[in-house]
Amino acid sequence: MRPYSMDLRERVVTACDAREGTREKIAERFGVSTAWIRRVLQRRRESGSIAPRPQNPGRKRAIRGRQLDRLRRLVERRPDATLRELKAGLRMSVSDGAMLRALATLGLTLKKSRSRLRNKNGKR
Repeated sequence: MRPYSMDLRERVVTACDAREGTREKIAERFGVSTAWIRRVLQRRRESGSIAPRPQNPGRKRAIRGRQLDRLRRLVERRPDATLRELKAGLRMSVSDGAMLRALATLGLTLKKSRSRLRNKNGKR
């Protein structure tokens, strides 16, 4: 979905209010869809504003704030700890993915051990 500027929204609404043509012609002129025009006009009718709705910031991180600080200290004390050991140290029930994202937030990576046996089913 393309972000549309307030200036474009105002010009399209002004053109619709002045009946400068059909919605199809106005949509073609401004390079938007008729459905977009319909939604902008509907939003103005319902809320009095043509401003876009605020975007959803998404899910909150499972590990944040104090837990993130505690994770940093755990890694400083035991840089060779496994994900399982780090999760146990946090005393939290989180997924491996959440733990990896938290480590990435801290700028840390999970390093592979050269002494570990290779997976026999994997590529060499």
